[in-house]
Amino acid sequence: MNTLSHLAAFDPEISEAIANENRRQAETLTLIASENHTYPEVLETNGSILTDKYAEGYPGRRYYAGQAFYDQIERIAVERAKKLFNAEHANVQPLSGSPMNQAVYFGLLKPGDTILAMDLTHGGHLTHGAPASHMGKIFNFVRYRTHGSRGDIDFDEVRNLAIKHKPAMLLCGHSSYPRELDYAAFRRIADEVGALTMADVSHIGGLIGGGVLANPLDHGFDVLTTTTHKTLRGPRGGMILCRKPFAKAIDSGVFPGLQGGPHMHQVAGIAVAMRKAATAEFRAYAERVLANARALAEGLTARGMPLITGGTENHLLVMDVAAWGYDDGAKAQNAFEQAGLVTNKQLIPDDPKPPLRPSGVRIGTPAITSRGMGDAEMAQIAGLLMTVLEGGDAEVAAEEVRALAAQFPIPGHEPRAAESR
Repeated sequence: MNTLSHLAAFDPEISEAIANENRRQAETLTLIASENHTYPEVLETNGSILTDKYAEGYPGRRYYAGQAFYDQIERIAVERAKKLFNAEHANVQPLSGSPMNQAVYFGLLKPGDTILAMDLTHGGHLTHGAPASHMGKIFNFVRYRTHGSRGDIDFDEVRNLAIKHKPAMLLCGHSSYPRELDYAAFRRIADEVGALTMADVSHIGGLIGGGVLANPLDHGFDVLTTTTHKTLRGPRGGMILCRKPFAKAIDSGVFPGLQGGPHMHQVAGIAVAMRKAATAEFRAYAERVLANARALAEGLTARGMPLITGGTENHLLVMDVAAWGYDDGAKAQNAFEQAGLVTNKQLIPDDPKPPLRPSGVRIGTPAITSRGMGDAEMAQIAGLLMTVLEGGDAEVAAEEVRALAAQFPIPGHEPRAAESR
């Protein structure tokens, strides 16, 4: 049954907007590091009848009747997640990344406890204690920073901060840091001061699941959190994986601590994504994401663009457009979008510019890799990005982008013409 055919008849305005977005994605290139193109099978689960049911509680302990198949789906998702990440326990109910992290904080800590985490402007995340966030007001966040041209984490500094502030939790993870993390070093410091360890790997969850980046759980971390829609290519959602001693507190932190009934169509999509991520094809995809990021970084560096940390060891890179001579990242983001290159403005370490006009632009390769692109296309995209910054004709660049996008259609994607009203 084509549900969009019902939508077109009933609500042509929304149907037209969906059709236009369908076409926009097909004709542009998604270079935002936190976005991807999910699988057709995941889209099917997200639009399925599973959206109709309340499933408050956990398998075997629900608060409503009619749960047999929902219990089955959630148990499958949990077991697949545990196997993929070598975890003792998994919770697949978080509605997204922010409540996922909040559930850990509230489940394992007390308001006012100290958390040692990465500074937002140095690559951390809003939920890692940014002053503007509610979590930054409820918990006492102390922040470490990166140093030097490679953006290294000074573990002597982290250790000194840990000894001084005695955090209840040592948190690592990032949303804009192009380097691999030394989880063993974090674990040693946490052990020395008696802190819990948490790794938010939302950006690189798929690269860990695909076996191409290190797994914090293999280094003794207590908790790992990840969203499911970035490098994992699943539905928009979150997962918490942890050691058994923390299972009950984590589950209670999610429900009833923070949220009510899970979105079971989303949980089913996570189950599908976990099955996909366990395949050899997905490992090859993860390897290609890294290779494409390196190739894109090399292409930009060869054309004179300075990159934060000098390159990348994961799926993302950050262009320092201000140091190159461009006004700011917001203006660059808008110019790129006019050419069909969809990016996002980004703060850089110790950025002298404000958040809405930062110095950087963040770029990632998950979505273009999902379309099947490789080294040759990375060189072409690097050239297009620099052409735009150098003031080249945006429409000429957009035509080249559309031609490239047409060669690499989004898997399972069938662009529809906007319906006339």
